[in-house]
Amino acid sequence: MIAAEHAQAQTFSWQGRKVFLTGHTGFKGGWLALWLAQLGATVRGYALDPCTEPNLFTAARVGSVIEDIRGDIRDAAKLEAAMREFAPEVVFHLAAQPLVLHSYEDPIGTYETNVIGTAKVLDSVRRTPSVRAVVSVTTDKCYENKEWIWPYRETDPLGGYDPYSSSKACAEIVSAAYRQSYFPVAQLGKTHQVAVATARAGNVIGGGDWSNDRLLPDLVRGFLSQKPVLIRRPHAIRPWQHVLEPLRGYIQLAERLLTHDPRYATAYNFGPIEDDARPVAWIAEHMSAFWGDGASWVIDDAPSPHEAHYLKLDASRARADLDWAPALRLDAALEYLVRWYKNWDSQADMHAFTLGQIESYSALSSAKDIV
Repeated sequence: MIAAEHAQAQTFSWQGRKVFLTGHTGFKGGWLALWLAQLGATVRGYALDPCTEPNLFTAARVGSVIEDIRGDIRDAAKLEAAMREFAPEVVFHLAAQPLVLHSYEDPIGTYETNVIGTAKVLDSVRRTPSVRAVVSVTTDKCYENKEWIWPYRETDPLGGYDPYSSSKACAEIVSAAYRQSYFPVAQLGKTHQVAVATARAGNVIGGGDWSNDRLLPDLVRGFLSQKPVLIRRPHAIRPWQHVLEPLRGYIQLAERLLTHDPRYATAYNFGPIEDDARPVAWIAEHMSAFWGDGASWVIDDAPSPHEAHYLKLDASRARADLDWAPALRLDAALEYLVRWYKNWDSQADMHAFTLGQIESYSALSSAKDIV
């Protein structure tokens, strides 16, 4: 990073900046909402009701520090009215149907939300003159998975075997099409003021995720009920990382987009170091050890729909352009997660505890040391 960019990164302030966040009632969206509010941003969230009970939004009292609007991103009129009236400078788009197995059950709803919903968010941006930066969040599963050992780069072909993965590849294509058609990079700062980027993160873990058919929530539910947890595909490898890792990347990306330097208006991977792309069985074994209290798991041999076996991300672009790098090794991320759920189970103040984890993580990431 050159000196001017470094100075901008050090002096940037979110204080008083208006941020429109879709998906704030979800797992990642809730953590991001709390972090942005902690940084001083004025956040308006737009999302459906939380899809699980319990959920992070309620447990961590996310609605106490942001403006909470309930709505469907497929409702173009309501979405556009909520965005235009608020007049945000930054838009983070996280609202999605995020589950692979659910996408097999409801493919049409998955495509409507993840593809058409993304188009409607970007079309609302097109009609909201205040917006200067957009971070549209997709997934590591947007790549055409060849089950090879090499990490995927942003220039690799998009694809997707299942409805969820392919819908996120489509969302990337929609985002690129809107950028090229309405917010062309070559004209940024000249004929328009909107910088659009997409963010692709690996399997995120952390406190407050109670989604169905996800490894870590399934483990936590089993451990809390003191029952062995059924684990499918124990040898499948994923780029696991704590939820705060990619969220820091999204925030840093938005900060760079606000400089109107056109090179940042592109796609970025956010993934862990290569050693932390671990198999499911490794996660289950280490989670059991961290949790204690007789926590256990067994292999589920029942047939299940196709899921990718091997997936890694190359985050070199984020490291080079954004000065972003992971701050937590996977075992440290699992300890963060276990502490969150154990505090929740003991009825601690989870708003304060969650903000404390954000503050602790921020200090670690600022020190540039991985722990």
